[in-house]
Amino acid sequence: MIESGLHHTPVVRRREGVVAKAFPFTGLRKKVLILGDGRLANNLARVLLGQRRNRYDILGFVTCDASNLGKQIVNPKVIGTLDRLFDLAERERVDIVAVCFDEKRGTMPVETLLDLKSLGVQVVDGYRLYEEECGRLPIDELRPSFLVFSSGFRRRPVAMAMKRAVDLVGSSCGLVLLAPLLMIIALLIKLDSPGPVLYRQTRVGMHGRPYTLLKFRSMRHDAEAEGVKWAAERDPRVTKVGYWLRKLRLDELPQFLNVLKGEMSLVGPRPERPQFVHELREIIPYYDLRHTVRPGITGWAQTCFQYAASIDDSHMKLQYDLYYVKNLSLSLDLKILLKTVKVVLLGVGAR
Repeated sequence: MIESGLHHTPVVRRREGVVAKAFPFTGLRKKVLILGDGRLANNLARVLLGQRRNRYDILGFVTCDASNLGKQIVNPKVIGTLDRLFDLAERERVDIVAVCFDEKRGTMPVETLLDLKSLGVQVVDGYRLYEEECGRLPIDELRPSFLVFSSGFRRRPVAMAMKRAVDLVGSSCGLVLLAPLLMIIALLIKLDSPGPVLYRQTRVGMHGRPYTLLKFRSMRHDAEAEGVKWAAERDPRVTKVGYWLRKLRLDELPQFLNVLKGEMSLVGPRPERPQFVHELREIIPYYDLRHTVRPGITGWAQTCFQYAASIDDSHMKLQYDLYYVKNLSLSLDLKILLKTVKVVLLGVGAR
């Protein structure tokens, strides 16, 4: 039976975590204890250890299996078992306990966690901490119940109406204000290589409906003569003008027309081609959740991750897409638009 912290006399102490909250400029690191030693626990530790702000000190892992004591998982080791959790947390003056059990039923030391929480220790869900710290969802370890009972995926009618209004105003103003630039780009494409100025391609939109996406042509007109291929970051099929259009994301500008037609939004997951969607939904969990919102000209994944040139890249980008779908809001859209401006100006991470 798991030992409950109710058998201990609570000790009043001046917690470093409280000081760090009150005075964030002190730079005090929060001491984290991770419950579990599986894949989620491993990945969360890697995320926290890789944070540039260096805000966390990973003390180690707590296991259900005593035979795993001393096992090296990432950098910290398994340093305790659940029956000694309260004593371990008190001795190490823990600030955060992250619950990362692969299966919580029958393993959750509820009474002990409640005692620790009453002493000021933060008890957090490992999925939630992972999401907050890296801006993506751990789709391989994610249980459907986390998504079902999470506070995300809200679609308030007023907020969605405002998002659509922003799309209409933004795309209309974009087409009018950028008209001279659009004509210059069209002329440069014509002078650079033979073929049409606009490239039309079938993509999968909201609710899985196909539509025709518009782009400035950035590849040779015979780029897919041998069939559909993943586009590479330094694709030899890209023209000279196309290279700069992709680098500055100017090839996406004709999609303002898609936004006006209601097929796209200014911000959302980037739409994929039907051939790739069919392949990706078979091997990547929760893939079709990205189709519950309109695809976007720019998105959270595009501002946080490199160019997707493979299935592995798409797997990582979906983690960012699902974060966006789960946390969709006008404030997040504004943040993404500002980051996109930075990408365009600096040419960082552009396709």
